[in-house]
Amino acid sequence: MNLYISQLNFLGILARNYSYGSNLMTGLKQISIYTDGSCLGNPGPGGYGIVLKYKKRTKELADGFALTTNNRMEMLAPIIALEALKVPCEVILTSDSQYMRQGITQWIHGWKRKGWMTSTNQPVKNVDLWKRLDTVSQRHQVEWRWVKGHAGHSENERCDDLARQAAEAKPTQEDNGYLAQQKQD
Repeated sequence: MNLYISQLNFLGILARNYSYGSNLMTGLKQISIYTDGSCLGNPGPGGYGIVLKYKKRTKELADGFALTTNNRMEMLAPIIALEALKVPCEVILTSDSQYMRQGITQWIHGWKRKGWMTSTNQPVKNVDLWKRLDTVSQRHQVEWRWVKGHAGHSENERCDDLARQAAEAKPTQEDNGYLAQQKQD
């Protein structure tokens, strides 16, 4: 269920051709992104779900991995969403993952200063994804929002459905970052 590749073309066209959704203060297009990750067991088969909204257009992205963790899927969802945007945008990114939101808005600054080590001098878990999220988020103006999961927020519920369906689809794709991390532990 790889919807990612088929949706990139739409988003590239969207970002290039629609100027009426621009913020007059920044000149950037305003995109709303909702993300969620799921894992059947932790670790286990996992997936991510994404809902992107630009004006009246909505696109959904989802994909799954044979063996991964919930936190990795929670992080991969915003990475894929932000990478899909072909030009810098003003983004409101909403997730139910405190781990991802606090990591990218608070903890990452200390980790980078300490050479990707935690406050207890342990290597940061999922460092491959943290570096990727840090890089891609710098291309955009991102406001990171948190929403309580499974609380009736329609876009979050849809992302949860997409992520769970991707995990349940018996994915064969490998999460190479997770596998490499396991070899180091």
